[in-house]
Amino acid sequence: MANGVWHTQYDIEINLTRPDLGADGYPGLLEEIMTSVSERNPQLLECLAHRAGKPCASETGGKSPWMFIRRARVGGRYPLVAAHLPITHKPTPAESDQHKATKERIVQAAVQFGLSADAEVGLPSRRGVTDVMVTGPAGVRIGWEIQYSPLSPSSVHRRSVIAMEHDITPLWVAKDDRAALIDRAPWARVDDMSWKMIAAGSEMIIRGGYRHLQVWRCLSSSALHCPDTEGAGHCGAIHAEWFLPALCDPPKPSVRIEDLILTSATGDSVPVFVPSRGGGRVGRHMWVPRADCGTWRELTGQWDPLPKAQEPEADGEITFSEQEVDWTCRAGEEGWFKSDVRPVRDLGQPTGGFTLARMPAQRQRRSTWITAVERTAAAAALGCPPWEVGPCLQCSQLMRRYGRNAAMACNACRTEACP
Repeated sequence: MANGVWHTQYDIEINLTRPDLGADGYPGLLEEIMTSVSERNPQLLECLAHRAGKPCASETGGKSPWMFIRRARVGGRYPLVAAHLPITHKPTPAESDQHKATKERIVQAAVQFGLSADAEVGLPSRRGVTDVMVTGPAGVRIGWEIQYSPLSPSSVHRRSVIAMEHDITPLWVAKDDRAALIDRAPWARVDDMSWKMIAAGSEMIIRGGYRHLQVWRCLSSSALHCPDTEGAGHCGAIHAEWFLPALCDPPKPSVRIEDLILTSATGDSVPVFVPSRGGGRVGRHMWVPRADCGTWRELTGQWDPLPKAQEPEADGEITFSEQEVDWTCRAGEEGWFKSDVRPVRDLGQPTGGFTLARMPAQRQRRSTWITAVERTAAAAALGCPPWEVGPCLQCSQLMRRYGRNAAMACNACRTEACP
């Protein structure tokens, strides 16, 4: 990180450690430099070393000398810091070739599938423009947002809410595993490849943002680890968690961007918000198969409309330490001046999590009845259809004679007369 930048439009030095930014006579300067890169000239803020003709470590490494401002958190303080744009080419006000190639590929794939697709679709309220609008046969509208440049969490939230207000499901595409949009809205991450590879049809696999539900009995024979037990222990309960395709047991096929274009529009893939195990508002957005979403809803009872937008994250009050500006480029250095200190958000680990409460031993001795949730979990863990409660004629007679416990005979007989 750096504590100062050069404003290329005003041709002034900006000191991020001072309340007035070291520049009098520029009202609204703080709001201007804090504006998202996607909504301003990416070359507005320049590395001081690059400006002075000194070595810029970021540019030397094949990246960009242009910068953005963010609010850092150091203990209980919130200083402003500058970091180099995490891109592999110098940005321009025009859209990148990568961005354009991805948009064109989404439109072409949608048309080949017989879907309606248009680029640069303005919203009726004139509050935004969707990169690509894909409409499915049932009228489902997916708003694809290709976001290869940094974007603040508040901008992701604002634009996602606007899309949902117009009955559009946002689908954000990133190439960086540190992108702020990850988990904050329905998203998908692809590899960072050249526009020529994208245009030529090179395989674009969804590396993050698409998951499958795994339900398993936690036994020593299970290939999946117990999420509630440290080490290699097994608790015997039934667990349900969301896994990347390659980490499923057995592994699922990889999802390509063309697969998601089709299935998101047809409703075979749906967005879901999965709260963290601790509950509350913290959680993750992801795309999942429709059948897995149905099983998850049956298990957890989460029937809220999807996707569910999270509240914008609160920002701490900016702290100014009144220091001198350091004109040395410290991109890539460890410690306080490390450039691009954003944490990796797409970790690829199993997420969400639901553990079916085990029935008390006393209840198991008294009755063999199980709840609908337990029935669904057992069926998902065994990979078979859920058993139905409705008894056949023979079982109904047994129920009248011996009581409701005889209804379990319905599950035991499995005759054609039994539903």
